[in-house]
Amino acid sequence: MKLKAVAIGALAALALTACGGNAATGTSSPDAGASGDAQGGDKSYKIGIALIQTHPALDAVAAGFKEALEEAGVEVVYDEQNAQGDQSTLTNIANGFASSDNDGYLAIATPTAQALANVIQDKPIVFGAVTDPVAAGLVPSWDAPDANVTGVSDLNPMKEQLELIKEALPEAKTVGIVYSSGEVNSEVQFSEAEKAASELGLEVKGATVTNSSEVSQAAESLDVDAYLIPTDNTVVSAAESLIQIAEQKKTPVFASDESTMERGAAAGLSVNYTQQGKDAAAIMLKLLEGAQASEFPVETQKEFDLFVNPAAAEKQGFTLAEGIVSRATKQF
Repeated sequence: MKLKAVAIGALAALALTACGGNAATGTSSPDAGASGDAQGGDKSYKIGIALIQTHPALDAVAAGFKEALEEAGVEVVYDEQNAQGDQSTLTNIANGFASSDNDGYLAIATPTAQALANVIQDKPIVFGAVTDPVAAGLVPSWDAPDANVTGVSDLNPMKEQLELIKEALPEAKTVGIVYSSGEVNSEVQFSEAEKAASELGLEVKGATVTNSSEVSQAAESLDVDAYLIPTDNTVVSAAESLIQIAEQKKTPVFASDESTMERGAAAGLSVNYTQQGKDAAAIMLKLLEGAQASEFPVETQKEFDLFVNPAAAEKQGFTLAEGIVSRATKQF
């Protein structure tokens, strides 16, 4: 299985430098020295960026987005807002954006995109790190978005993740997934894992949480041969607590994003979240120039990076096979 990062498109690089922004809960964060619309370039925009909370995968989307617009020579004042995992704060952010003079919005993660789409219909919204935009009610179909919303999906290959687990642990029979009951993206992944598991002789067991403080207890409740952490905002933000339980139980942990492998999961397949942000920027630029969201089917990645952490595997009671380690995109 050949795994590599996918670059779906590239923006033309010019010499101008775009403005940056700093995440802050419920506050506007234009670049230092900027006020009103950005000035000094052939193109200038005000763009709102909303995150449900901070963690490396979501932060990488924002970073890739800004990097791509900078390379395109577009000057931007960023109005960057972070709900820090609180739904009421996210609602307030969305309402504030709806009454603002921003030209467009980057919505990172499913709850964020839903909140913005509920109240903003007159400005373009481009999402990133959304697993299933149809199930989330953001678009009527993958191929034909309508209204003002489209973007880039991080739909994770659950069958391939389970195949990796089976390759690493041939005797495994059960896989535990801790996921948030409040995230549509997580429910979709759990359902896909259940469908794929039977073909591989596996049983998937789930434990739901409503916030990050419950992750450790949920992991403890599962008696399984391996854990799989999906692209779940709540669980990923508390991945260390699940990994700690796994190390105590000597149970391997597999994950669905690079940052969680770096933080202590043994292995897994991941989308490239920086590239997600760059792809979202390419779409946003077209929409700001007058294109319609309906012209841009939701983008997905077809190939995924394999990341491994052999030292973490040893702490969890097993050794990663050389055949897995040798084909990894990156080893921690």
